[in-house]
Amino acid sequence: MSMKIPANVMLFAGGEANLGIYKQFVDYWNHSESLNGKKNKEFATTTVNDKGETVSISLSEKEVAMNAALKREAMRIAGVSNFAEFPMETWASHPMLRWAVFAVVSNLVDMILPDAVIESIGAYADVRTIGFGDTAAFDISPRDLFAVSKAGRGKRITEVKKQYKGQVLLNPEPRELTVGVSLYRVLAGKESLAEFVAKVVRSFEVAFTYDVYGVFATAMLALDNTATIGLRVAGYTQSDFINLAQKVTAYNGGAQAVAIGTLQALSAVFPLDANYRYDIQSDYVKLGYIRNFAGVDLMVLPQVADWETPFQLKLSDTTIWFVSPSSQKLIKAVLEGSVLSYTSDVYANANLVQTSTMSKSWAAGVATSAIGATLTLP
Repeated sequence: MSMKIPANVMLFAGGEANLGIYKQFVDYWNHSESLNGKKNKEFATTTVNDKGETVSISLSEKEVAMNAALKREAMRIAGVSNFAEFPMETWASHPMLRWAVFAVVSNLVDMILPDAVIESIGAYADVRTIGFGDTAAFDISPRDLFAVSKAGRGKRITEVKKQYKGQVLLNPEPRELTVGVSLYRVLAGKESLAEFVAKVVRSFEVAFTYDVYGVFATAMLALDNTATIGLRVAGYTQSDFINLAQKVTAYNGGAQAVAIGTLQALSAVFPLDANYRYDIQSDYVKLGYIRNFAGVDLMVLPQVADWETPFQLKLSDTTIWFVSPSSQKLIKAVLEGSVLSYTSDVYANANLVQTSTMSKSWAAGVATSAIGATLTLP
């Protein structure tokens, strides 16, 4: 299973020889995501036991192994080699061990987060990572071509054409997540640190997706809907669908437009002929939408729960967007540095629960010369 190792994780681990736990967590994460409906996830389904036999392995068994590996890694980072020589209660107040646990957690989050968010927003957003304190600068090349003028036989030059690049700056802003954690229960094996890390990743992933999608949806809603421009059309027709796809492809230098939207939105794309038929083996029955319509590929955006409004969904189910993913992405999003974490003292709170705060900075904005289009369903 191939995977990208972020430079900061490689540095923290101390080289390739110590990356086992981080690769192990990727496998655990992929297995967990596959059970949540995510497809095309690569993970191990078998392992070799103490007898040298190849046996199947479940997610719960991986979680037990992951928790043990997390504690071993935290002790390695903290320089603890004699864990069994003291009571667990003693180690719970060890300042270096407390720091090491959440330093490992932070690097596990950094291992997963960039790829996790790309799965949700990669169709319309270009996600990049930058260093601490950096400002992301994006050069925007003009979309227009040079105008060709008719000239006379005795005319040396025609009207001079010159184009200039623009630039968009993005300054990441910090977001924080504070949770209550009992290091005592973690060291005692009563709380799953692996499950905790996975939930932290999902929490940051959803928050980042909210922000990037909000920028994208706002920008697309501001597109010109006049008859002369017509990049935003209300009401679905086959003609409008094809026209918007052609327009986006043509003005993005021939980069093929695709229609993106939620499963609910794309399920409304049908041929003009009301006499069409589909059998039980068709894409529409199996997937809920047509993969390709009139030569335009359809791509489903995974719907996201709107945790701020009970049992509502975040992405619009009444909008189909046309973008050219192979051209410039409409939205640029940046993640700054690695996750910062700091934990309160063991006895800082009356209930002996420690608070751990994790901070990650990011930003998103429109930075492109490419165009998109919007088709709003009834």
